[in-house]
Amino acid sequence: MDMKLEVVVVPVSDVDQSKEFYKSLGWRLDADIATDETFRVVQLTPPGSPASIIFGTDVTSQAPGSAQALHLIVDDIEAAHDVLVGLGAEVSEVFHDAGGIFHHAGTEARVSGPDPERSSYGSFLSLSDPDGNGWVLQEVTTRLPGRIDEAATGFASADDLASALRQRTGSTRPGSARRTPSGRRGTRSTWSVSKPGPSFRPERQRLVGVSEA
Repeated sequence: MDMKLEVVVVPVSDVDQSKEFYKSLGWRLDADIATDETFRVVQLTPPGSPASIIFGTDVTSQAPGSAQALHLIVDDIEAAHDVLVGLGAEVSEVFHDAGGIFHHAGTEARVSGPDPERSSYGSFLSLSDPDGNGWVLQEVTTRLPGRIDEAATGFASADDLASALRQRTGSTRPGSARRTPSGRRGTRSTWSVSKPGPSFRPERQRLVGVSEA
């Protein structure tokens, strides 16, 4: 039985402000449902994403701004930076991590600029919503060949997987991969529109302020 992650709840203090913020990033508004004055649910979906976010009134006990390191995957981190800046978003500079594997918590290990080898998974930028919920954009151009599950990949250990990846990509750094021609620096990302997420069935709900576009 599949178990697909399709919704992340983001705690916010001002529903309308957050709704406008995420819409300003080009995220699609899927639903704005209110059963009464005390309960409201808003769902939006990032461009091209199979997963959506939900926030609203009385939908979570988490403190506003406590969601951190929510990841958005792009195929060109510099193009994504330019798109977000063009939309008026306040974003960090593009950075990579001093450890070279995954970014540390906080900002202390950030190194300015994309990963020097432009290794897949190695370049990032960050932004926050009005409450301080933190998002990280990560550049992925070549996927790892499998997971660390031997039954699924045929690799007995993480070291075996890293070795196979180095042989495939010619990289000297464990866990890194070279860019494919389609993911070369300078290729511009596009913001596509995905099908509406399955979390809501609008025909069974009263929608508030949602256009048919």
